[in-house]
Amino acid sequence: MTEESPQTTATPVCYRHPDRGTYVTCVRCDRPICPDCMNPASVGFQCPECVREGRRTTIPARTVFGGNLSGEQGTVTRALIGINIAAWLLTVVAAVLTSEVSVRELGRFVIFGGVTGVTDWGAAVPAYSYFGGATGGIAAGEFWRLFTADFLHYGLIHLAFNMYALWILGRECERLLGRGRFLALYLFAGVGGSVAVYLFSPLNEASAGASASIFGLLGAMFFFLRRLRADPRGLVFLIILNFSLSFVVANISIWGHIGGFVVGAAVGALMAYLPAGPNRARLQLIGLVGVGVALTVLIALRTAAFGIL
Repeated sequence: MTEESPQTTATPVCYRHPDRGTYVTCVRCDRPICPDCMNPASVGFQCPECVREGRRTTIPARTVFGGNLSGEQGTVTRALIGINIAAWLLTVVAAVLTSEVSVRELGRFVIFGGVTGVTDWGAAVPAYSYFGGATGGIAAGEFWRLFTADFLHYGLIHLAFNMYALWILGRECERLLGRGRFLALYLFAGVGGSVAVYLFSPLNEASAGASASIFGLLGAMFFFLRRLRADPRGLVFLIILNFSLSFVVANISIWGHIGGFVVGAAVGALMAYLPAGPNRARLQLIGLVGVGVALTVLIALRTAAFGIL
């Protein structure tokens, strides 16, 4: 009877931790790995180095419009809804703390809203004009209103309608575009609505609400459906219905809806129809910059007409 040598009976050790014995090997490089180095694979386990190498060489999955698949979780849509709700709560709390709203008026204010210090500060107002001169508003250099107006609402009913629409449309657009592209679409459409208000609305008229961005999502979705060769007739009916309500229901910013829709449709067309390939992301970014430049020029021309620039 012969004795086995130590070399034939020794337990293999992890190549990263020589003090740990193991009988498990990486399915890619066949090196021994301990439990701390095991990464589950479709079959067996892989070592950390092979996992890193696989990530470098694997092309990540993309949506049809070039975004990553993270948008399927609807994270940005949820975050935007949260921001809108938080801004509305801030409006209510600030109005109560500053005695702008009495306890007797609070119930009606919560439901239907009203002008407060917060909305007065952040709504899209072309100009607070007295005796023909611009003393406040966008024309007086308060350009933050072009952005903040999209996150302020007049009352719970106003907020609820917009957030419901954002929940339905936002998740679908985010799924198709991915997080970053969807956020760009939402913000550009919102600013586009405020720019239209600045260009065409009466000077002292205030406008606020996420409806500009929501109309932008409607405009973009039309091009998404066309690009995917899906039937857009149901969406077209919804667009016509919403625009009809804009002209019928009182206290609705028509120009905000039109501006958001036009800019959202433009951004959606860029995302949908720019050619696929390694340069698509760069081309989409250039297109967004072009839209931003066009909006900036319109803002500058309108402000110059007031004699501010």
